Amino acid sequence: MAGRRPSETSALLNEHGIDDIRKSLAQVDQRLYGTAGEEEAVLDKGADLETDWKAETGLLARYSGPLILTYILQYSFSLVTVLVAGRLGTKELGAASLATMTANITGLCIYEGLATSLDTLTSQAYGNGKKHLVGLHVQRMSLLVCVVTIPIGALWICSPWILSALVPEKDEAILAGNFMRIYLIGAPGWAIFEAGKRLCQAQGDFTASLVVIAICAPLNVLWNWLLVFRFKLGFAGAAWAVTISNNLQPIVLALYIRYLAQSNLQCWPGLDLRRACQHWAPMIKLAIPGVLMTFSEWLAFDILTIAAGHLGETDLAAQSVLMTVAVTMFHIPFPISIAASTRFGNLIGYGALKAARTAWRTHYLLFVCIGIFDVVVLTSSRHVIAAIFTSDGTVRAIVSKVIPIMAAAQFFDALLAISNGLLRGLGRQKVGGWVNLGVYYLFALPLSFLLTFGPPQMGLGGLWIGPCSGLACASITMAAYMRFTNWEKAVEDARAREE
Repeated sequence: MAGRRPSETSALLNEHGIDDIRKSLAQVDQRLYGTAGEEEAVLDKGADLETDWKAETGLLARYSGPLILTYILQYSFSLVTVLVAGRLGTKELGAASLATMTANITGLCIYEGLATSLDTLTSQAYGNGKKHLVGLHVQRMSLLVCVVTIPIGALWICSPWILSALVPEKDEAILAGNFMRIYLIGAPGWAIFEAGKRLCQAQGDFTASLVVIAICAPLNVLWNWLLVFRFKLGFAGAAWAVTISNNLQPIVLALYIRYLAQSNLQCWPGLDLRRACQHWAPMIKLAIPGVLMTFSEWLAFDILTIAAGHLGETDLAAQSVLMTVAVTMFHIPFPISIAASTRFGNLIGYGALKAARTAWRTHYLLFVCIGIFDVVVLTSSRHVIAAIFTSDGTVRAIVSKVIPIMAAAQFFDALLAISNGLLRGLGRQKVGGWVNLGVYYLFALPLSFLLTFGPPQMGLGGLWIGPCSGLACASITMAAYMRFTNWEKAVEDARAREE
């Protein structure tokens, strides 16, 4: 144990998951990633580890698959709700869309933003060898989201009255509000799962969340069939189905870790409510700008969708198609950025700045390739995409015309995803939060409204030029920040968060 250095391509992400499945990969991991023991890593803390683009590419490639599938399956929960509502009637379909959008903006994006602080705290703590802090951070976040649920819950309970005052279709508004009241019962479960899966991800186990969603997604379909159609609960049954599924996720995750992935328990110090209720300040300091990052982006695109409704029914229908495609495509770069964030946070926590800079350059290059892939796929298949979603010739024409602009936005959105991910790994969420807020609301949205409703009268195409330009500005700004910021200070900050 006398201070042997980790290999040059040490990933600092030890292997976890189902041990029997992963033993066959141990030799490959040792060659590619040189997994060193915890004690050796601690002894060598501050050593200037090295890596190369092959190791970084292999690392992201290995962990991206499970993450992409996880987020696509999570997205299926909302899709199933909308599809089931569509079978019940037009009023129910409108109510489902309204409830989903409102819940995302007033609740889920806040939970997701809070949980992004764990991308910094858990990955840096694990890379720094402070494994007990990983589980302690997760416990603190689980308590925090329960506290935050109180004001969110008050808003959702009042949502039938609030929505009916804002939306002209009163019946749909009341239905949507009643849906959100039921959905509230499952909101803490959704948030705790978002926190809990960071326990595994910080250790390099990106399979756990996939296993959980692979179990819960089919069950969500089953609950919808039983409650909506078999037990005749109607639209309320769809709300109860997703509520049950959300509450089931953290339970399945806990059972999976306890019985099938016990190696993850090395970062679980046991339930310690006394310590979990202390030292919230570093977490909140990272969580608030994390909320700002997610909230500003989600709300901006919902505002654009509402604005599209003022262009007419055909433009609104085209916007719905474009947003569905954009959200689906975003499930490629966003999960990969989470793997990159974890890797980067491990290196920063360990203090391996030279390796971190190599990882940073490699990750950006990979995401440029992902962005180019998105552009090529979307533009080359724009007519096919339009035909899949609608048979209306006018809507098809609008979709086909605007998709190239939307594809350009996806390119910059991919770069922004990796920028946000690396900022989380660095512990600099506040930069991303303020940049997102300024770019969207001082530049992108005003530009969209000017091009759409102002003298240019560019229609839906003008509406998308705004966010495309905004995403370009934000990605360039954050890339420049990553290039010139003081990374040594980030390492010092990571050390300061130790207990």
